[in-house]
Amino acid sequence: MTSAHRSQWPVWLCWLAMVLDGFDLVVLGTVIPTLIKTGELGFDAVGATFAATISLVGVGLGALFIAPLSDTFGRRKLLIACVAGFSVFTIGVAFAPNVAVFSVLRLLAGLGLGACLPAALAYMNDYAPAGSAGKSTTRTMTGYHVGAVATALLAILIVPNWRLMFIIGGAAGLVLLPFLWAKLPESLPEAAHAASTPATKAPAAVVRSAESSQAAPKTGFRDLLQKPYPLVALGIGIASFMGLLLVYGLNTWLPQLMAAAGYPVSTGLTLLLVLNLGAVAGLFLAGFLADKHGTKKIVLLWFGLSAVLLAILSVKIPNEFLLNAAVFVTGVFVFSSQVLVYAWVSQLFPPRLRGTALGFAAGVGRLGAIVGPAVTGTLVAANIAYPAGFYVFAIAGLLAVAALVLVPREVKTADPNVLAGR
Repeated sequence: MTSAHRSQWPVWLCWLAMVLDGFDLVVLGTVIPTLIKTGELGFDAVGATFAATISLVGVGLGALFIAPLSDTFGRRKLLIACVAGFSVFTIGVAFAPNVAVFSVLRLLAGLGLGACLPAALAYMNDYAPAGSAGKSTTRTMTGYHVGAVATALLAILIVPNWRLMFIIGGAAGLVLLPFLWAKLPESLPEAAHAASTPATKAPAAVVRSAESSQAAPKTGFRDLLQKPYPLVALGIGIASFMGLLLVYGLNTWLPQLMAAAGYPVSTGLTLLLVLNLGAVAGLFLAGFLADKHGTKKIVLLWFGLSAVLLAILSVKIPNEFLLNAAVFVTGVFVFSSQVLVYAWVSQLFPPRLRGTALGFAAGVGRLGAIVGPAVTGTLVAANIAYPAGFYVFAIAGLLAVAALVLVPREVKTADPNVLAGR
């Protein structure tokens, strides 16, 4: 079967799974002001900080310790379980009686959602035609930013009814579940297209039979410590840490950084939207160029340009059009840099390790997601956020470049399932 005849169900279902991830990225930020203002559930600034941090911890733990299970039990099973868990616990958040229960439920929801991203990306790279890892990864990740933008717009209509935000987010996941069950064929590591054999639309009974009869070898992070992977894992881990430090740091503090620079608050909020619109455009461009010219070249270029553009934003731009253009272009490069790391991971590691490697990249990256807002928040508290915040972000981009330079263009291994990196 040619790639033109492939079912589009897996493409759209994995994309919608990323929309849920985008929801989780911004939903807490949209309801925290209301919770602090009303003091509901006993929320104050300290409680809100704890809830936000524990949410990211849950996502990181899910990526590190649950996502690798997709290499053992299959992507389909794990995706369904993760979406189910996230949905139930997210609805539960709406009925939390206090800050402690609210935070625990966010932690539990994060476990499922953290594993969902690497499992979905691993699935798409198993399913996609050979030579299209860049496009398949970046295209899937557009759902992440679409979800973030849609959730922000939904909050404008719904908040201060914060409970309804979580009910809608959880219900969306429950609606997705039967489609995942009925329309998503299994993609087991050993059945993945090592020879670039396209997936077929097998009858559901056949898929489930194959799913139960094929035993995948047990994998884990210890495999990443065996030759030739340690140097690759180190470079990827550092780059992922810096990449998500930029994503979360900017999404959390860009309006405040711009306010500190003397721009109106409304301008800062508009620039946050412009930044994410640039991210969507950048994902399409990055995927196309990575497949055409090689992922390593493009990811190094992307992080390098991100560093330059973030440094430029430290200079006050009085012209509104030029300011929006500068932020849009910055969004084009900053956010898709991290997604290119995921794309490269999918190429460097064999199918049997793909979920584990992506979980490692996403999990270590989530540590950066915690550190980024914390560091920038410290600069804000010290009244040196502008221009120091942009310098910190620029340095993070340069450190990612330095780390990825260490990663070889290809990984030489005897494993016949390896798809050579580019």
